[in-house]
Amino acid sequence: MPESKSKFLIPAVGAAVVVAGSIAAYMYFKSPSGASSDALGSAKLVPSTALMATYITTDSQAWAKLQQFGTPEAQKLVAKSLENFNKQMFSDSNVSYEKDIKPWAGGVMIAVLPPNPVKQAQLKVPSRVPNVPTNLEQESNILMVVGIKDKLSALNFANKLKSQKGVKFQESDYQGEKIIETTENRKATYSVVLNNSHLILAPEKQAVEKAIDTFKGQSSFASKEGASSILSKGVDVKNSLAQIYVPDYAGMVQQLAAGSQQAKLPPQALTQLKQIKSVVAGVGVDDAGVRVKAIANLDPQLNKFQYQSSSGNIVGQFPTDTFALVSGNGISRGWETLVEESKNYPEIKQALEQVRGQLKFVNIDLDKDIFGWMNGEFAFGAVPSNQGVLANVGFGGALVFDTSDRKTAEATLTKLDTLAKTQQINVANRNIAGKDVTEWQIPRQGALLAHGWLDQDTVFVALGGPVADAISDRKNQSLNNSDAFKAVTGSLHKPNGGYFYLDMDKTKTVPLINSFISSDANTITILNSIRGLGFTATSPDKSTSELEMLLALKPSAK
Repeated sequence: MPESKSKFLIPAVGAAVVVAGSIAAYMYFKSPSGASSDALGSAKLVPSTALMATYITTDSQAWAKLQQFGTPEAQKLVAKSLENFNKQMFSDSNVSYEKDIKPWAGGVMIAVLPPNPVKQAQLKVPSRVPNVPTNLEQESNILMVVGIKDKLSALNFANKLKSQKGVKFQESDYQGEKIIETTENRKATYSVVLNNSHLILAPEKQAVEKAIDTFKGQSSFASKEGASSILSKGVDVKNSLAQIYVPDYAGMVQQLAAGSQQAKLPPQALTQLKQIKSVVAGVGVDDAGVRVKAIANLDPQLNKFQYQSSSGNIVGQFPTDTFALVSGNGISRGWETLVEESKNYPEIKQALEQVRGQLKFVNIDLDKDIFGWMNGEFAFGAVPSNQGVLANVGFGGALVFDTSDRKTAEATLTKLDTLAKTQQINVANRNIAGKDVTEWQIPRQGALLAHGWLDQDTVFVALGGPVADAISDRKNQSLNNSDAFKAVTGSLHKPNGGYFYLDMDKTKTVPLINSFISSDANTITILNSIRGLGFTATSPDKSTSELEMLLALKPSAK
């Protein structure tokens, strides 16, 4: 953890920043009770210079919904994590969350202020030392606003903090408000109570002073252009746990990148970012699991992407055991947009020209033969298979496209078949359930790749002969009618632009993930409590883009 972040999360009003900063994590495990402070009220104490803010509720009913999910093993792991968490947070004090924190802590707003440059003198770096950049990195600047729902309990907690060993307190006055500097393990945290209703915490005194200035009448985050509307509306999710507000997305990214040596933004990238005016997101819990919704307000003059909804019918071309899928509409339009935008990015334009030139050697036009005919719905899916060339991998894949230009698609596939023959690959035809399928065959291993037409307008390309069989001859239920797919995607907004779907309940899914990321036992336990992941996007008009994600969880055993 970077020093600037650890300085903020560990010492606080004795143990207060530890406590306040850990409220969200604690609530995930323990579901504290009590009404939350109002997000708009907290935002009125945040300076208008804030780049973004996150509001975390302490509503017990919202957090209690999480308790209805999780396998017994996952619940035991969570309980153990909570125990370890408490030992780490309160090991050097007699502070109890249940007795000392829970009675008074309301909602928590965490705001990101513009980063402060690190002073060169503090780092003791001579100005002309070779190989040391003079444009130093900037520290993150965090301000936390904790609602106080019980003043007497908060006062009792403050008095208890003063009795803690190893914690030093120093008071100073700023505009008639008392700022408390708390030092623990040589790290300082600054805090102030405003209007007896909110506790302000920050690792930098200047941030607390700015919050006091805001309280005294200077412009606040709540009144900032673009922020007031998203603060008042938020995102409609059931049992909201957190809301995230970014009133000026491009400005936020630009300021955060300004002091980073690794994240310099070229002018073209900034132009792209300006397409997004503001973003608001919400996290909630409903009967299906944890749901995330985000709304991006776009500049219709700068937004070049032409959105088109997808019927989702192409999902029915996949077998029910498909465990991962991405679907959408109009690859050709997306390609045209990319080509147009590449004119502003020399590196991308050069890469496209190189690919075009390489394909011309084999008589293939990248724009016409590859992407030109992909003008309808499409889907990429992963299907389990342990036969033939897929035996060691455990799964294969299929690409299915709807097209209004069958002639060009067939010509492209013929060119690819001819190219395969020049590489000593055996290209042969096979009939599967009345459909003519062309296979690229590997001796003694079966088909490496297969393609064919499912109907007049729908073509597929499959990796592995068994996957071609599953796509061509659907003897069983199709994916769109399966209980798993309905559970993960059935509650997502419709119509939409397509799906990302991952079925975590399949017996092979977790082992496959583990083979790629080498998960430990605890991670696998958590993965086994997840039913699936669904994601979709919609665009009701050219000035709005909406994203929705569902982490579908398994219900807990009763």
